[in-house]
Order: sequence, then C-alpha cells, then structure tokens
Amino acid sequence: MIVEDGYFLSEKTSQKLRELGAILIGPVRKAEEALELIKSKKVDAVILDLRLNARLAFSMAETLERLKLPYIFAKGDGPPLVPAGFPGFILCEKAAEIEHIAKALFGRRKRKT
Repeated sequence: MIVEDGYFLSEKTSQKLRELGAILIGPVRKAEEALELIKSKKVDAVILDLRLNARLAFSMAETLERLKLPYIFAKGDGPPLVPAGFPGFILCEKAAEIEHIAKALFGRRKRKT
C-alpha cells in the first residue's frame, strides 16, 4: 500500500516494485483511510510518504509497528527527518535501491502471471 498525498513514486518505480512481487494499493491520501484499508484487505507492507502530515505519518507508523506490518518512509527531498525509534528504509528512486527495498519488504518472490 502506498500512502501519499501526491505522486512520489514514478511509473518506472511502481513498475519495478510490481516486477519484484508487489501488488500496489493506492495511492491512499489519508492515514485514516489507509488504516481502514489495512483492516479490510490483505496488506503485506506500507510505503508512507513523509510529505503527508508528518504527525499522522509517524502515528500510522506506530500503529504499523503494533500490527507488525512492515513499512518504509518515502521522502523526495532533503535529508531524512525520521525520529529515533522507527527502523527501516527511506525510499529512494534509484533502481538498485528500489530492488533492495522491495526484496526487504516482499522477499524474493516474483509476481505470478
């Protein structure tokens, strides 16, 4: 699931994630809506855009931690400003990093066709 208020992930990045086994849901623009979808759908991992209201993004990350649902933060510009206590990756659109991140989130499975 992608939770963002814009379009951080390019089509090329989204396609690479799909090739590596991700089935993308979203973008979902509100953290509250994302939490409702998590309750009603099978979600393997979440990409949280830090350009979303940061307080809501971190609150959602705390919820994902309690649910033991993997997540990563996406930040398009500037240094990552993630408070201590949140493990994981900061998403970057460099192809090699996307592959590394996707494998960490979704394992090494290929999407079935």
